[in-house]
Amino acid sequence: MKKIILAGGTGLIGQYLQKKYEQLGYHVIVISRQANHIQWHETEKMVEALNGAELLINLAGKSVNCRYNEKNRNLIMNSRTETTALLGEAILQCEVPPKLWINSSTATIYRHAEDRPMTEEQGEIGTGFSVEVANAWESVFNNFQLPHTRQAVLRISIVLGKGSGVTDIFKRLTILGLGGKQGSGKQKFSWVHIEDVYQIIRFIEQNEHLSGVFNCASPNPVTNKQLMASLRKILRVPFGMPTPAWLLEIGAIFIRTETELILKSRWVLPDRLLKSGFRFKYEHLEDALQSILK
Repeated sequence: MKKIILAGGTGLIGQYLQKKYEQLGYHVIVISRQANHIQWHETEKMVEALNGAELLINLAGKSVNCRYNEKNRNLIMNSRTETTALLGEAILQCEVPPKLWINSSTATIYRHAEDRPMTEEQGEIGTGFSVEVANAWESVFNNFQLPHTRQAVLRISIVLGKGSGVTDIFKRLTILGLGGKQGSGKQKFSWVHIEDVYQIIRFIEQNEHLSGVFNCASPNPVTNKQLMASLRKILRVPFGMPTPAWLLEIGAIFIRTETELILKSRWVLPDRLLKSGFRFKYEHLEDALQSILK
């Protein structure tokens, strides 16, 4: 039985991928901090699991849906860089290394963009804590030179799926009548349906000439204003009160998160995937939201 390894595979994406790959007949092994999985400190078990694997997918990392105090900053950074380093070191010990290692990253690595879209080749790297995390994360991954393991980075935009924290937050705000534009409403919202995340991974797996960085985002990002209008339409809420940026800043303190998740303009296009022939199942936001919220 072919096996794949899901590192940090206990979240929304990991659980979805596990179900999908098990349906294909793969043996899925999860590495996490949970007692029923291989633990991060169990190096020998990690090497044994990785040996002969078809695919390693690393999704490990503390959620960024929190306040960026010093403790959380350290946890966010270390939970990504240290786990990536552990996986790379384990692969180096394998007699038969995994054929492909896909490491997650984030589309927020690009700058706040309202003037033009960011592609893999033409995108401009931004500044700030989230960008520092993304750069460090990718740097650790790219420092491993693995002659027998193909390597790819997925710069994942906001993932929409049933049970997604982001989806649930926007849905709740809309139902409560707060589904108007947030801030200026002009900021771009780059998103991807969770099914397309899975299909992108399968596409890279099946096309052995593909490696390097890929933007994991729908080809049709929308503005925040368009996002909220689509949610109101699907949820049949006739009115949505707009929320100014200053009020979002206050609200973020109370719900212990950061406004960057809403106010940063992420205008990201999946240029390499499209040029390689990948076709999205969910190209348009309303179709994606209908599949999740219906």
